[in-house]
Amino acid sequence: MGQKTVRFSDLSGELITHDDAVARIVIRQHPELGDRPVEIEAHADEARAIEKAAVRLAVVDLYLPGDDGPHQVAMDAESFDKLATEKAMCDVLHTARPARRGPRAAAASDRAAYASAAHAGTPHRGRITEAEKEIVRGRFDEINQRLDAQGLRTISLSDPEHIERYGLEDLARSRGVTPG
Repeated sequence: MGQKTVRFSDLSGELITHDDAVARIVIRQHPELGDRPVEIEAHADEARAIEKAAVRLAVVDLYLPGDDGPHQVAMDAESFDKLATEKAMCDVLHTARPARRGPRAAAASDRAAYASAAHAGTPHRGRITEAEKEIVRGRFDEINQRLDAQGLRTISLSDPEHIERYGLEDLARSRGVTPG
């Protein structure tokens, strides 16, 4: 006797008939979401529709007089661009001075360090940037040799969390490794 697993889209409830049509969607921010990301599955076409409907955002920290700390605000990038009336927003941004280092700037600096071959793939709590993912994908064996030599955990092509974290689906497939 065998078993058959069927999948349904968490968005539409429609049956997903092929395993290669399943998209994993991680929701990191939403007004109804608590402080932890959640994940759902949907048909790949539904995920592509999400990508097409994506809005370009400007995320800014506002330091207002009298406030203890910044207020982070996300807004439509086009609306933000219209706030610049003397010259184009792209010119304002290109000529702006770098932000002063604060706690959030220090975290950004740490992220930049992980986007180098000397630190990419090193375990850390922060978000994995695209730059770090590219280095790990492009220098996978070299990164693992460095991690092993440092006595750190290596990145496994059979670990679904590592595959997701570093975007290693194609590399795992090319090497014939099935995550699990």
